[in-house]
Amino acid sequence: MDKLIRKAEAKDIARLVELCQNHAAYEEIDFQPKGKAELLSKALFSDTPRLFCFVIESQGDLGGYFTYTFDFSTWDAQLFLYLDCLYLEPEFRGMGISEKIIENLRGIAQENNCVNIQFQTPVFNVRAIKFYNRMGALGKEKVRFSIPMEVHC
Repeated sequence: MDKLIRKAEAKDIARLVELCQNHAAYEEIDFQPKGKAELLSKALFSDTPRLFCFVIESQGDLGGYFTYTFDFSTWDAQLFLYLDCLYLEPEFRGMGISEKIIENLRGIAQENNCVNIQFQTPVFNVRAIKFYNRMGALGKEKVRFSIPMEVHC
């Protein structure tokens, strides 16, 4: 089964929302798909994108995605790439796709003079933690907090 890693296109949005919902379920997080297609489209396809997304395609089916942003590190006083999401459907796992994704991200980070690539995964995602360690990532334990805000679209 050939796998293509490519930039997301507008035609991918409906499936991307489904993949986000599957990803949220995998990470045991609530996800509300309503309105996400429009919001993601704006973030990805505006003149000044806020989010960058690649999808993993095989025989016309999207079986995964990864998204990233660029942010600034106060302590490093430099730009870094933040890998927001990386998700593969079960049938797309264990095929070396994640390694190719990380290599793509390394290239993007280097092209943009990023000091590092940052990301996180739930502590129960042992498979991902082992993968990231194998790829040379350094784990830092922190507790992530979130303050819900009322958003007016």
